Amino acid sequence: MPYDSTAPAAAPPLGVGMVGYAFMGQAHSQGWRTVGRVFDLPLSPQLAAVCGRDPAAVRAAAGRLGWSAAETDWRALIARADVQLVDICTPGDSHAEIAVAALQAGKHVLCEKPLANTVEEAEAMAEAARAARARGQVAMVGFNYRRTPALALARRMVADGRLGELRHVRVSYLQDWLVDPAFPLAWRLRKEAAGSGALGDLGAHAVDLAQHLAGSPLAGVSAQTETFVRERPLREGEPDGELGEVTVDDAAVFTGRFGSGALASFEVTRVAAGRKNALRVELNGTLGSLAFDLERLNELHFHDHTQAADEAGFRRILVTEQDHPYLEGWWPPGHGLGYEHTFTHQARDLVRAIAAGTQPEPSFDDGLQVQRVLAAVEESAARDSVYTPVQAGALR
Repeated sequence: MPYDSTAPAAAPPLGVGMVGYAFMGQAHSQGWRTVGRVFDLPLSPQLAAVCGRDPAAVRAAAGRLGWSAAETDWRALIARADVQLVDICTPGDSHAEIAVAALQAGKHVLCEKPLANTVEEAEAMAEAARAARARGQVAMVGFNYRRTPALALARRMVADGRLGELRHVRVSYLQDWLVDPAFPLAWRLRKEAAGSGALGDLGAHAVDLAQHLAGSPLAGVSAQTETFVRERPLREGEPDGELGEVTVDDAAVFTGRFGSGALASFEVTRVAAGRKNALRVELNGTLGSLAFDLERLNELHFHDHTQAADEAGFRRILVTEQDHPYLEGWWPPGHGLGYEHTFTHQARDLVRAIAAGTQPEPSFDDGLQVQRVLAAVEESAARDSVYTPVQAGALR
C-alpha cells in the first residue's frame, strides 16, 4: 500500500514501567493494554517493562500481561531509558521509596492506593511530587473507582447543584474473603506490609469517594475498629499448622463531619459473609439524593426532591449513553462496562494530563489527605472513639 501523506501521524510513545504484577498489576496491565485501542490519545502507552523479585515469575508475568521486558530490581526499571512513567502496584510498605526515587529520577508516577502506610511517608511522597511538578512531571494516586462512569456522573450532578446543599454522605464497603479463620496470614494482614487492614484496603476508597463526591474534605472522625480473628495459619493449606498474629483490623466503622458541615458515616469490613465487593454510596441533599452500588456499577439512582410528591421517588439512570463520562469510546447504549474499565479510564486521564502538562486527579496531595483521615480513624479508635480532628490537606 502506498504511503498516505494525509494519514494522521502516530502519537509519540510513552514508555510505562510497572512494579508488581499480582492482582493490581494485572488490572493495571489490562488498562495499559486497552487504553490506546479505545480512546484517541496524544501519547501512545508502551508496556516497556514489568518488575518483580522472582526472575522466573516476573518473566512469565511479562509474557502473560503483555510487557516487553522483565526486571528484578525496581531501581533498574526506573533507570531504563524507555520508561517515562513508573506505575507502582506493590504493597504499601514500598510505595514511598519507589515513588520518591522515580520522581527524583525524572519519571512520572502512578501509585496504587492507599498512598502510603503512614502519614509521614505520604508527606514525603507529596513533597517529592510537588518538587517534580515544578520540573514538569506529574504524580497520581490510583483511586480507580472515581473512573466508574456512574460515579463520575454523580460527581458532575453534585457539582451542578442537583442535590442542593449536601447534608449526608454514607459509604459502606463490604467483602467476605476473611470470614474463614483458616485463611492464611497474607501480607494484607500484617501491619508492617499493609499499614492497616480493611481501613486502608477498603476505607481508603470509601474516604476518597466521599470527599471527591462531596467536594469537601473531612474535618474530623469518631471511630471503632475490630480484629475478629487474631491469629491465622502462617502457610496456606495448613489450617492446623503454626499460627501468626494478625496485626491489622478486620473491620472499621466511623462517623465524620465535612468542612462544609455535612455528616458522613462509613463501614468497611472484610468479614461480611456473602458480600463480595459491595461498595455502596448514598448522598442526601436539600434538593435530592443519589445512590450507587458497585455490584450494579452501570446504574445510578437519583431522587429529585423538587418533583411533586405523587410522582417523586428514586429512578434508575442506566449510565451507558455516549454523553455519559468515559462512554464515548465504548459500546452502544445498554451495553454495560465492568471493573476492569476503571483502569482503562484511569490510564486515559493520566496520559492526557501528561501530554497537556496538567496535574491529574487525584494528586499525591489528595492521597495525603486520605492518609490523614485514616490516621485520625486509627487514633480515634485507640482512644475509645473520641472525636478526632483531621489535619488539613489539599483537596481539589
